[in-house]
Amino acid sequence: PDHGSRMFQCRIRPGRPVTIPSTFRCMQATNTMSYVRCLRGIASGIEYDADLPMNLDPADGRPVEMVLDLERLAAEQPGTAWYDPHRRDLWRFGALMALSISDPDDARHIVALGEGHTPLLDYRDHPRARAAGLVLQIKEEGKSHAGYGANPTQSFKDRGMAMVAAQARRLGLRRLAVPTQGNAGDSLTRYALAAGLSVVVAMPDDTPMPILGNVAAAAKRYPGQVILELIGPTIREAGAYLKEHYIPQGYFSVATFQEPGWRIEGKKSLGLELAEPAPGETRWSLPDAVIYPTGGGTGVLGMWKAWSELEALGLIDSRRPRMLCIQSEVTPPLVRAFDTGADDTTVVVAGNTISFGLNVPGGVGHFKVLRIIRDSGGAAIAVSEADTAAELQRVWRDKRWWISPEGAACLAAIPQLLDRGFLKRGERVVAVNTGSAEKYLPALRHLL
Repeated sequence: PDHGSRMFQCRIRPGRPVTIPSTFRCMQATNTMSYVRCLRGIASGIEYDADLPMNLDPADGRPVEMVLDLERLAAEQPGTAWYDPHRRDLWRFGALMALSISDPDDARHIVALGEGHTPLLDYRDHPRARAAGLVLQIKEEGKSHAGYGANPTQSFKDRGMAMVAAQARRLGLRRLAVPTQGNAGDSLTRYALAAGLSVVVAMPDDTPMPILGNVAAAAKRYPGQVILELIGPTIREAGAYLKEHYIPQGYFSVATFQEPGWRIEGKKSLGLELAEPAPGETRWSLPDAVIYPTGGGTGVLGMWKAWSELEALGLIDSRRPRMLCIQSEVTPPLVRAFDTGADDTTVVVAGNTISFGLNVPGGVGHFKVLRIIRDSGGAAIAVSEADTAAELQRVWRDKRWWISPEGAACLAAIPQLLDRGFLKRGERVVAVNTGSAEKYLPALRHLL
């Protein structure tokens, strides 16, 4: 590049190593007031222009992330001047969210539908938690609660897709494509319509009917703007279909990790909410452990990034929660890799699980998820379908909470986590319920 250019191209010869000189460093994005400094390959460390609408890192085929200029943020908005605790959505975190709703240049791209700022439900009376002396909390991403925000499609996917829609609008991308096990497609459809974007959604035909029905109804009402393709049996095949049939037509892929860090930035808000002060307090802090249902793993990277940024801003120290990633025993790529000491997952044969969001046979970002698990002293744990179903049924009977099967899987893992020493008496533990059981009816009706 010359001094006036913020973009460069490189041609990579198959089978040849690539070295990009350290002098290739991106400049601050010029068409926004956000604090995003550049994009960076998660594995390669190579930096790219913040305004480059790229997918995977061309150097190694792995994901990229957005890098914020935290020094400039701290200088221009010292302390927590960027933080607005009065907002009841994820945009409460202002400039730390890659786009700040308080800045007019950023705000014109954002479609805020109430996403984020979800409650922590006290669950210390859970039988195993009570017996073990755990302070157990449920991060409720499904049903809305008075005084909080509300994910519009009753799923944590809304956090990521809110950022996807905003960043797509910022870069002038009008057509998006996503393969999904269900909830991500439902969420992107909602945000795409609100943002005036077009979307093609590819999902398995056994996707729970309420989710599939939402997207099908949108496709019927907005023909051409919303396209539904039923491709399976898993997200893997759906992604391959889009790559062959729609990406060549100019659709931009926002598959898990295959957009330039946008979904990580949206999911980052989950980690920020776990750290922010409780009402009436000022101290930022983290739980001792987070139990998280893990398919592709975007949320794991998002939370970890949030905590690193909070540490850089001086709001928390270097201690981190143990990341306890839960999968179904019928589709356990992370668990197998963790148990064998592998650095990355290998694709497994997908099984038949009621935890549809966990039916992910492999993931391009799993190498980083494994690294985070190990760096945190955590674990990847597989739970049986029977234990997940029993937990879902018990929670409904005792609490009348509409937790998703993925959330139930987290609770079903508690006995294993206690037996293996990953949870200890007196600790504060957060289990993430990623959605509402309402979206899985009628498949779960017999359990409720």
